[in-house]
Amino acid sequence: MNIIRNILAVIIGMAVGSVVNMALVMLGPRVIPAPAGVDAANAASLAASIHTFEPKHFVFPFLAHALGTFAGALVAFLIAGSHRAVFAFAIGTLFLAGGIAASFMIPAPTWFIVLDIVVAYLPMAWLATRVAR
Repeated sequence: MNIIRNILAVIIGMAVGSVVNMALVMLGPRVIPAPAGVDAANAASLAASIHTFEPKHFVFPFLAHALGTFAGALVAFLIAGSHRAVFAFAIGTLFLAGGIAASFMIPAPTWFIVLDIVVAYLPMAWLATRVAR
């Protein structure tokens, strides 16, 4: 039974974390619109105009990564049948891998990439384990 719960912890944790991430990514431009003339959904437009983005434009991407990881790790911790922290950190590590991959594919300032990779993933998984306990 623990094995099934542990497998479900990873699957459901990734799904919940991804839904939270995507919801915040989609909400972000409605709260803080991209600079005029920028199509944030188009990679070429984004790459050509990333220099026009201000720090406020990176708030929702950071929140999406951090809160998505936190939610996924929290769910994994709560569902896992054994070694709960291991599964929470597994979610954090999977999201970290995605964040590293995204940093190569999506243009962003170096300060944001460093902040995102250092703060938004493993620390959020750690925080989820503390909150869940």
